[in-house]
Amino acid sequence: MNEQAAASSPGPQRHHKPKPFAPLDFEPFAGGADPARVSEAAHLAAQALVRRGRDSDDPKVTRRLVKLADEQGLDAIAEMWAESPARSLPGALWRLYALRAVAIRDPERISVYFRAGKDTAQVSHVVAGAAEPPGAEEMKSMADAILSGAFDGEFDVALERSAAFCRVVALGQATLADSAEHSNANHASKLTRNSHLLVKTAEDLEHAANAWRLGELD
Repeated sequence: MNEQAAASSPGPQRHHKPKPFAPLDFEPFAGGADPARVSEAAHLAAQALVRRGRDSDDPKVTRRLVKLADEQGLDAIAEMWAESPARSLPGALWRLYALRAVAIRDPERISVYFRAGKDTAQVSHVVAGAAEPPGAEEMKSMADAILSGAFDGEFDVALERSAAFCRVVALGQATLADSAEHSNANHASKLTRNSHLLVKTAEDLEHAANAWRLGELD
């Protein structure tokens, strides 16, 4: 039945549920993509990754996501998450992706910040109640597993450990900023600014972990 016939036929009409679309239904890098479609695809991709091997109810989405990752790489998927709300599943994965990228790009510098944070007296306070924070290499490995769909641990714990990593690195940056304040004010200001941003990231990841436990992270 065509649309015109349906519109003129008597009686109530049946509204068909829109066909779910997977990430491959549009080009992530194509200009002018419908923001609503990009947002929905970002959520579908995030759900397929995190729930892969658990309770994914749409194996076709998972297969197409894996194909996209194989053909275009993780960057293509992460591109969809960049504009997602911070406290959402795709937003949380975007933050894990960003942490992974930093750990890959400059592992030595991140390790310096991490050690400086771990060596301070305040570290037990900033990560109180959290699982042991991972180092830079473990952070990368954990993010790799999550972002490839291979992670089989507790997702909320992984988010909390990632948040703890952020807090320790932020604390290290703040400590080094204090030391550099008189000798290099510009560098100290940059470290302080980055430290504040990492604390915000930690807060977002902690919120996501709690929402996941409550079944409210989407």
